[in-house]
Amino acid sequence: METAEQLRQGEQAESLFTIHQIHHVEFYVGNAKQAAYYYRRGYGFKWTGYQGPETGVKDRVSYLLEQGKVRIVLTTPLNPDSSIAQHILKHGDGVRDIAFHVDDAAEAYKITTGRGAEGAVEPHEVSDNGGKIVRSTIKTYGDTVHSFIETKDYNGFFLPHFEPREDNLAEPVGLKHIDHIVGNVDWNQMEETVNFYRDIFGFRRFVSFDDKDISTEYSALRSTVVANDNLWIKFPINEPAEGLKKSQIEEYVQFYKGPGVQHVAVECEDILQTIDQLRKNGIDFINVPEAYYDDLLERVGDIQESIEELRRLNILVDSDDKGYMLQIFTKPVEDRPTLFFEFIQRRGGESFGKGNFKALFEAIERDQDARGNL
Repeated sequence: METAEQLRQGEQAESLFTIHQIHHVEFYVGNAKQAAYYYRRGYGFKWTGYQGPETGVKDRVSYLLEQGKVRIVLTTPLNPDSSIAQHILKHGDGVRDIAFHVDDAAEAYKITTGRGAEGAVEPHEVSDNGGKIVRSTIKTYGDTVHSFIETKDYNGFFLPHFEPREDNLAEPVGLKHIDHIVGNVDWNQMEETVNFYRDIFGFRRFVSFDDKDISTEYSALRSTVVANDNLWIKFPINEPAEGLKKSQIEEYVQFYKGPGVQHVAVECEDILQTIDQLRKNGIDFINVPEAYYDDLLERVGDIQESIEELRRLNILVDSDDKGYMLQIFTKPVEDRPTLFFEFIQRRGGESFGKGNFKALFEAIERDQDARGNL
């Protein structure tokens, strides 16, 4: 298997059009009001915006939540026959749209559909008293989509028909920005999905892991990370690999009823403080054995953090030729064992936790066993 450095040198991203950043991530959920309370109280996201019947949108309600540069939109349908309701019925709560901020939404749509992407929503204008945006949407893996959002003629709040809100409930926990978003696909679909991002967006293959890298005695997966030219957008794509029992990717696809977003990874200002507060807020995390920390320094080298604090909070550490990174994974944030969150802090390291895969998988397998899904 090639190293990350070899892959970086061997393949360069070709920018087909400018993507400034992830504009927001939209979740379809069964009850946006209650979900917003969970993310506000549990994760410290501020409720900053709202759209619904009161703002001129008759078929849905959406809550905008923000912390640092992370923006998530929680959307619930008001009609049981709507496509949003059908999405939730099939998948449960989950990520529907990873939206990109672009200079020209019509151009982005024309280029991507011209290169083979399937269009979902053609370019169109949406306006209110703050001006207009142009928005278009294409399909990616499963029922997940990417919207292109052009805001150069908009001076209003967030997006048309959203109204600002003041939040006195949430207490931010130090989240900075989205580091990467992971997609799970079914058997033998990883290369097809990787090629989609290479061919449609001009992303490059950043690093790959095979089933020897990500496996335990019982289960395995393969993963390839695709990234844009400045590495601000990184999408690991996972598929199952052969093992003695069902892998977590198979379980995800079974419960989500198809490919979808497995987890959103968010970088923290200070991961020790963040996780300490999240645990106090009642957030559940994957637990790794105490023995993981016994030879940690031998595996990763010198680190700034206290081993005892890492052990207390169950934070993992991995290193590469650039430095090291700290990471931890929540348990699924809904009753189906599908979507979860990762929190990380990078101390120069560009890795995705390869050195932690075995410990992480064994922890997930214990939870799978409790569900009877191994």
